[in-house]
Amino acid sequence: MSKNIVVAIDGYSSCGKSTLAKALAKKLHFIYVDSGAMYRAVTLYFLRNHVNIADAEQVTAALQNIHLNFHSRDYQTHITLNGEEVSDEIRLMPVSENVSPVSAIREVRKEMVAQQQRMGKSKNIVMDGRDIGTAVFPNAQVKLFMTADPKVRAERRYRELLPNNPDITLEEVFENIAHRDYSDTTRKESPLMRAEDAVILDNTNITPDEQLAFALEKVQPFLKN
Repeated sequence: MSKNIVVAIDGYSSCGKSTLAKALAKKLHFIYVDSGAMYRAVTLYFLRNHVNIADAEQVTAALQNIHLNFHSRDYQTHITLNGEEVSDEIRLMPVSENVSPVSAIREVRKEMVAQQQRMGKSKNIVMDGRDIGTAVFPNAQVKLFMTADPKVRAERRYRELLPNNPDITLEEVFENIAHRDYSDTTRKESPLMRAEDAVILDNTNITPDEQLAFALEKVQPFLKN
């Protein structure tokens, strides 16, 4: 096997990037790094500590107090924020509604990218996010860019959120996704865009098993070494 293979999966929100990344990492015995969870954990910290994201000094000071770590349990990847398990809380609507502006902050992205690049220096990893193939790992051996019909994405996200957010409506979720798409593609710092050498994966009408097979086919050439 080639040393230090990086699989970068980018794409729009609620496209199932993490579902594919987790399945791919498990199949290949790679480390899964959920970059979105990292930004969500930072957002959670900012919300809890009332950090004014318009104040660069406050943001910089807060980042020095944020320690993130990943660990596996029951074949699932979990994230801790300063030692506290926050994998479920970072998926709730308050974080979802604030993660895009936090992710757009230059200081936040610089710190998260530095942490992500350290993770990829000595391990075979699968990482998903918005700018993995363009900013974090521009030399990744495999790059996928995921997309799907916005209505399908909203329905998927709605089903995911409903158990913990019984009062949520499909319309709210659709509006949240539309807002995040706009924020992600128009932000100044590392906007969401497809890397020139990324392969498009539209999963509107395919199953998780089919998209996993598609991704494995793209990685396979780098395993025969």
